Amino acid sequence: MGKLFVDETIEINAPVAKVWDAITQRENTDKWALEFSSGGPEFHIESIWELGSPVYWKGQDGTVIVEGNVTALEPNQLLRFTVFDVRMEERPEVTEEDGITFRLSEENGKTHLHILQGDFSSMENGKFYRDSSAVIWDRVLPKIKELSEK
Repeated sequence: MGKLFVDETIEINAPVAKVWDAITQRENTDKWALEFSSGGPEFHIESIWELGSPVYWKGQDGTVIVEGNVTALEPNQLLRFTVFDVRMEERPEVTEEDGITFRLSEENGKTHLHILQGDFSSMENGKFYRDSSAVIWDRVLPKIKELSEK
């Protein structure tokens, strides 16, 4: 099986700095991260968004549900971090491209936000998890757009 990634792009009517803030500022991440809850327990993302820093997805009680680390960072251009569900028994091997990647580029006052999440091919039922994640990103990206355009 080939690699399995969620690969989506959205155009946002806002400068790249506003989109970056929508992705990284806690008051905004609290809003778009809720889309990942999918009817389950609500959680939020905590990170200082520096290269190598931890990224925690925490439940309302402070319990870490997903953890990772920032693996690539170019402010206003690129943010990549790994994501591991701490409830899983073992972590799959990770390549440089794995995790969630946000790429931003600005043209004529509009920002193109490209996300890439995966590689799901190393997981059992990887296609199911990729497809499920794509449905969530279809809700997350418009939320980031809305936050950016305010």
